[in-house]
Amino acid sequence: MQRGNPGARGAVRLVWLMALCLIGLGASSSHAQDQDRTEPRAGQEQDDVRAVVDVSGSMKSHDPDRLAESAMGLLVSLLPESASAGVWTFGERVDNPLPLGRVEAGWRERALSLPPSRRDQQYTDIEAALRQAANGEANGGLHLILMTDGVIDLPPGRGDKPAIDRASRRRIVEELAPELAAQGVTVHAIAFSDEADLALIERLAQRTGGLATRVDSAEGLMGAFLDIFERIFPADRLPLDDDGGFVVDQGVDRLSALIFHDPEAEPLTLIGPDGTRYRADSAPEGANWQVEPRFDLVRIPEPEAGQWRLEGPVDDGSRISISGPWRLRIGSLPATLYRGFPVPVEAWLEAEREAPPLPGNLTLEVSLALPDGEAQSTVTLTADDQGRFQGELPAPALTGNAQLVVRASGDGFTRQRRQAVNVLPSIGAVHDPAGGRVVLAAEHPRLNRDNTEIRGALAGEALEAEPVGETRWTMALPELDPDLRQPLTLSARVTLDGETRELSLPRLMLNPDARVGIAGVDAGPTLSAERFGDAGEAAAPEAEPSLADRLVEGVNDLPARLRLAWQEGWPGLVERVRGWSQGPMFWILLVLTIGLVMLRLLWRHTSRSASTRERRDPHV
Repeated sequence: MQRGNPGARGAVRLVWLMALCLIGLGASSSHAQDQDRTEPRAGQEQDDVRAVVDVSGSMKSHDPDRLAESAMGLLVSLLPESASAGVWTFGERVDNPLPLGRVEAGWRERALSLPPSRRDQQYTDIEAALRQAANGEANGGLHLILMTDGVIDLPPGRGDKPAIDRASRRRIVEELAPELAAQGVTVHAIAFSDEADLALIERLAQRTGGLATRVDSAEGLMGAFLDIFERIFPADRLPLDDDGGFVVDQGVDRLSALIFHDPEAEPLTLIGPDGTRYRADSAPEGANWQVEPRFDLVRIPEPEAGQWRLEGPVDDGSRISISGPWRLRIGSLPATLYRGFPVPVEAWLEAEREAPPLPGNLTLEVSLALPDGEAQSTVTLTADDQGRFQGELPAPALTGNAQLVVRASGDGFTRQRRQAVNVLPSIGAVHDPAGGRVVLAAEHPRLNRDNTEIRGALAGEALEAEPVGETRWTMALPELDPDLRQPLTLSARVTLDGETRELSLPRLMLNPDARVGIAGVDAGPTLSAERFGDAGEAAAPEAEPSLADRLVEGVNDLPARLRLAWQEGWPGLVERVRGWSQGPMFWILLVLTIGLVMLRLLWRHTSRSASTRERRDPHV
């Protein structure tokens, strides 16, 4: 898929600022977003955060101005010293405009002065971008944040299309993702539109332990960043109720209120426990109150204990982060959960320095919440003799994005942690009408043909799925009435660690007129990218373009490539010629060009000879 001209300068500026904002949030580290810029403790390793940003032409579709000022303001506010961060951009080639480095005054100045990219990159090489951004040693953990709105689309000069695109996608899933996971690299991915290869980014995040999400608009971009970075750098929060109220206890050293709102919203008011009303121009003593078009950031050292309240618009994503001697800790939780499998949870409170005794009547509970905040399930954890609380959250019933919320409550004490997760079906299923079958694939990494049996029921008839691979099955269907939609009930018997459980899989509605019988999310990322034909057509492979088609495509594409090379100067021209020479079309065009030049010279030579003879012949 070719991309258009990048066009507006502001569109790329939005992506730049989002990437820098993202780095700023990540670098704020686990001390929460309210702490002053300080050096890390001795021996402490900070995770590397590397933004990998798609700057191909289609990114111009995003509004260039809606979040620019707010993103820059948030970056300046939250980026602390001593973090390691960098930015990589990619289209058909990969650039590193902001090299990985320790964040200090010089790095900050370079980051804020980054110019928007003006290059017209028509293609998208996600594989090269990931490989180059992941290269090099990391100070601590390494997190890549991939932001794209497209699919793999390599230049035709590199080989036959779409074969080269498919090969690159296959390498990412089957080779690169396992390599990154083995190296401890986590890939988080944000898709900007439905045009993105959603199945690819889901599988990439799933296999490396990261998060994947799709944003419908620029407004959703900030929330996606915050979810990813709260996953990387968790921070304690105080619960914020629907009326904008929150309670500060005696153990809070610092408070940071990050409040999102519309650009046209009325000024925010903060009401203290004694009823004093504060605004940006009359902030509490020692506080720092920053106002941006889309958010207010209020930092308060040593806040007064008691009931506080926000007066004014408080949009989704707003949060009250705190620091204090007691911190809420959570045992390792995967970024991907699976429908039908319960989630074991362990949490505890830990003192980082001299701290007062824990409050009485301490309880810890965990819940799985939908993006709108509605809880799917909640369970109270049980304490052991070491002061650790353990329990098991019921198996998720719905798929999609969700939030794991852990809350510790006691006498006059509350702490909360939120972590974004992806919930996938344990087994994905799609209807293949042309083949008269249902295709199933395991998404849960431990399910395979040896421990999983899949059954179905259609109009009272029992059906069995047969394994056709290590993690794939097919279920033959009886002849269907083409005018009747019929539900297929699916279930699986799974044996793991000596325990057998029954899984109810999503019901599949069979309809010969539909390419996929269930929603894409329930098909799972493994099958979502596969195409199955209608009942009335054979699932024929896509025809490879002929030599004539490739020649015409190459000739049509040549002016744009030469114009781009001219803009890049001599080094860019040399690099492009080197890339073109690796494909067969380059040599075909070169031979044809030389042949045309030789024919032209021969024609001119013949014409001149004839003209000379004509002038020298005597006239009668």
